[in-house]
Formats: sequence, C-alpha cells, structure tokens
Amino acid sequence: MTYSENWNLIDLYPGGVEGDAFTEKLATIQHQTDSLKQRIADYQADADPDFSEVVALTQLVQDLESGLKTVGTYINGLISADYTNPTYRSVDNRIKSLSAGFNQPFNAYKLLLAHFDAASFEKIVDLPELAPVAFTLKELRHSAQRLGNPETEALLDQLKLDGLTAWSSHYDVVAATLDMPFTDENGETKTISAGQALNMLDGYPDNDARSKLMDGYEDMWGQAETITADTLNHLAGARLTEQKSHNYENYLEEPLEMNRMSKATLDAMWQVVDQNKGMFKAYFDRKAALLGTDGIGWQDQVAPLTHVGDYKPETHSYDDVAQFIIQNFGKYSSKMADFAQQAFENQWIEAEDRPGKQPGGWMDTLPDIHESRIFLTFTGSVNDASTIAHELGHAFHSSLLTDLPLWRDDYAMNVAETASTFAELLIADANVQQAQTDAEKVVLLDAKMTNPIAMFLNIRTRFLFENKFYQEREQGYVPAERLNTLMDEAQSEAFDGILNKRHPHFWSSKLHFYIDGVPFYNFPYTFGYLFSSGIYAWAKTQDNFEEAYISLLRDTANMTTEELAQKHLGVDLTKPDFWQAGADLVQADIDEFLELSEQFVK
Repeated sequence: MTYSENWNLIDLYPGGVEGDAFTEKLATIQHQTDSLKQRIADYQADADPDFSEVVALTQLVQDLESGLKTVGTYINGLISADYTNPTYRSVDNRIKSLSAGFNQPFNAYKLLLAHFDAASFEKIVDLPELAPVAFTLKELRHSAQRLGNPETEALLDQLKLDGLTAWSSHYDVVAATLDMPFTDENGETKTISAGQALNMLDGYPDNDARSKLMDGYEDMWGQAETITADTLNHLAGARLTEQKSHNYENYLEEPLEMNRMSKATLDAMWQVVDQNKGMFKAYFDRKAALLGTDGIGWQDQVAPLTHVGDYKPETHSYDDVAQFIIQNFGKYSSKMADFAQQAFENQWIEAEDRPGKQPGGWMDTLPDIHESRIFLTFTGSVNDASTIAHELGHAFHSSLLTDLPLWRDDYAMNVAETASTFAELLIADANVQQAQTDAEKVVLLDAKMTNPIAMFLNIRTRFLFENKFYQEREQGYVPAERLNTLMDEAQSEAFDGILNKRHPHFWSSKLHFYIDGVPFYNFPYTFGYLFSSGIYAWAKTQDNFEEAYISLLRDTANMTTEELAQKHLGVDLTKPDFWQAGADLVQADIDEFLELSEQFVK
C-alpha cells in the first residue's frame, strides 16, 4: 500500500495521554485560564487608552480556544478509534472540565466588550489587530446580553458537566455496550457491534440478510429504549432550561443563531424540500425493481445495486480511491488536489475497517498545529470515495484559514457542510462520468443518489421528529413509546409514504440527537448540500473558479449566511428560487437514472 489506513495521532503528544507533553498542555491551559480570569478582573478602561490590553485579552482568548480545541479533537480521536477503551473517559472529563472553567472568564470577556460605549467599541473593532475579527467581536458583544450574573453563569457551566454534557457522554457509553447477532446469506452467525451494524446497514449487498439485519438493529435499540429515552429527555430538558435562562424565545432560536441564518431562510429551504419529495417515488420504485425487493424499507434507501445487466460493482482499494480523489479534485482546483495528497501522505485519515471503532465519520481540526484529522471506516464500496472526499472538503476549508485569526475559522455548521458536500459532488459526478457502460452508469447514479436521499428525506425526518419532540418536551417527559410514534410519523411524512419498513427507534440509534454542543444537529446538512449544489453549478460558469471559491470559503466566518450568499453568489436565500435550483439537479439525475435503467428491468 502507498497510503496507510491508520492516522497519526502519536506525534501530536508523544507519550499519549499519560506523557509529559499532554500533561504540560493541560497545565498550560489551566494557567492561561487563571491568567485570563485575573486580567479581566483587574481591567481598568482608564488605564488602557489605546485598547492594547483588549487586544492582548482577545489574543489570549483565541489561544485558549485553540488549545482546548486541539486537546478536545485529540481525545475524541482516541475514543473514536478505540470506542470501548475506558482509559480515555477520565481524560475526556478532564478536558470538559477545563472547557467549563474557561467559560467563566470567556463570559467575563464578553461582558467587558459590552461594557464599552458604542463609540469606544467602534474604535476597538477598527484597530488593525482586531479588524479581521470584527464580526465575531460584534457577535460576542451581542451575546453578552443573554448572560446572567457571573455567579449564575459559573454555576450553569459546572452543572452542565453533570447535565447536558454528561447525558451526551452517557449515550456514548450506552452505544459502546450494544451488540447483536448477525447471520449472513451463507448461514454463518457472528456478533457485531452497533457501529459495525450501522456500517453494514448502508452497504450490505444481500437483500434478505440486510432485511434481517434491520430487524435485529431495530430490536437491539428497542431493548435499550428505556435508557436512551431517559438520556434524550434529560439532555433536551437540560438544553431547554439553559436556553430559557439565556432568554431564547424558543428552541430553534439558538441553533439558528449558531448557524448565522434566519428563520425565513430555514422555512424557504424546507418548503422547497417538502414540495419536491414526490420526485423520489419513481426513483425508489425503479430501485426496488433493480434490487428485486418488494418495495423499499429503511435498510434499502441507500443499499448498493449489486447486479445491473452484466455489470457487477467492484470493491476498490484505499490507494485507488485516494488517487481518484486527488486526480479529480485537481480538475477544479490544484490547491484542493495538493491538500488531499498531503492528508493521505501525512496520515491524517483513520480509515481501517475493524471492531471497536465509533460509528460514522467526522473531520476536526487541531488548530495548535494547523492540521486536521479525519475519522471514517473504509469498506471499498463505491460510496467510500465520496465519503472520504466529503471529509477532505471540510479539512480543505479549514486549511484555507490558517493564516487568519482563530475566529475566522469559526464558521457555522451549515456553511461548514458546503465545502464538504461540494467536494463530495465532484467525486460523485466523476464516478458517473467515467462509466464505460449504461449498466455501470446506472450503478454510479444510484450511488450518487445517496446524498440527496439523505438530505431531502433522512435529514428531513430528523428535523420533523426533533421539532415535534422539543415541542412536547417543553410540556414534560416524552416516553419511549411516544418517541417511537413521533419517529414513525416523521419517516412517513418525510419519505412521502414510500417506506414499507420503517425504523421507529431511529431516535434511539442516531448519535446526532445526543450531541450536546450543537442543538438541532440536522438542518445544516441539508443547507450545506443545497448551497453547495448552487456553488457547483456556479463553478462551471467561472473563468477562475478556484480563486472565487477560496474567496467565498475565507468569508464563511465573517458574515451572516444570507450576506455570504448575496456577496459571492448574488442570491437571496429567503426566496425559494435558489433552493429549487438544487432540487432541479436532483430531478435531472433521477430522470437520467430512470431512462438508463429501464432496459434492465425484467
């Protein structure tokens, strides 16, 4: 092999979590936190006429955020790669405690910004050292208005460790203990983890085995429903309590604020998604015919087509996929290609398929060293190239901002999904375009449909469920039986009645519902997909796409989402036209899929 399927985390802190480098880093973070707290307490505006201390405090806050982010990504990487190892839990709790301790002086810093009168604050944000982060400074000044007194905020931060954050961690512990028997098409039975089962659900080729896997997966999470329902209720309850204490009018106000987007934009996007869900019916009818199944169940929505005509998809090596990504990134941007090669060569990607790994995939940054790490499981399927490209898109985005202050890398989740989904689109299209026969093109078009199915139907399901759940949670505890009903109704509505086998315990099995740091960890994905679709179409009209694209990405943490779209694309996100253009691209792929696949239906 040219490229390793295992990442390199060892060089970051030699000796690991028990080594001197890591121990000293945690001590430095604590020392910086104490220093920040004292310097803000001692601050006197009269003694800082040129605001040099404000500049220094601003840099110290960013240094602390960089350090906390780096150690947080590091420990999350260790946990994800060795999910059942209890060694890292205490270290993770230590880092979360440091983060909670940082919040108190950070809130004091926000209040300091709010203390200045308007004229003085304008002078501060106009300083050459602070002008690049003026947008963030204004956000922080505004957010100070939501804060209670320092004692209350400090108490909330400490309670979060055994509240919101603890319930999120508790879910990870529960998920790590679950396993189930699986019998393959040859009659061989083995025990698989929840993470392995999830990976197999998306890609297992045999219809009957996949259906039985779905039954077992549903049953496994059903047996855990009492614990997961309790976890979800307490996590949401803690979040609602904290939101109320910070004067949020409703449960959607915080996630919209975090994504720097308006409710009008969210509504316009979901309106178009809902109006276009019917286009998937013909696609799924044809897919069922090609699979040889009696309709489409939850387990079939992104199942691979294994036999179309005489074509049988081949598994791909990790090296081949890496070269394919590098080559096709280069058709749009040499900088994207160079970055991807660097990530593969320097072992920034953990891709090995083995037991004990966390389900799913992610990318996160190590800002102290201006690098990223990518976590996923490579199986050799046709979809794996797109998955790796997606995470590399995230990492490329962050790599473009390393020369800027840390806060310019603090882009919201919705636009974070833009670069990743754009990269994924490039590779999905490249897969289709290289097809040698109609049969191969049908298989690759079907693989490309994985993304719109997720964004239009699966993510829509999550949003509909979570929206109803939070409405009911505001009134009291929502038992597991009711959660099953809400999820079943959400799947029926989002999929427009297409599914003949649903997954009522999806609320129990889906990690994203249990993430503590980001409320409503769903709609940003659909936003990113449709926004990147618009960028993809726009890219084809640009003489110098690379320069224009990089300019857009470098602005992602420097303005609202609506301002970003207006400045770089000239579109109004509160109107349906932009979103419909993305839906039209999906319809075009469905039309081509239907036309080419008709000859293979018996």
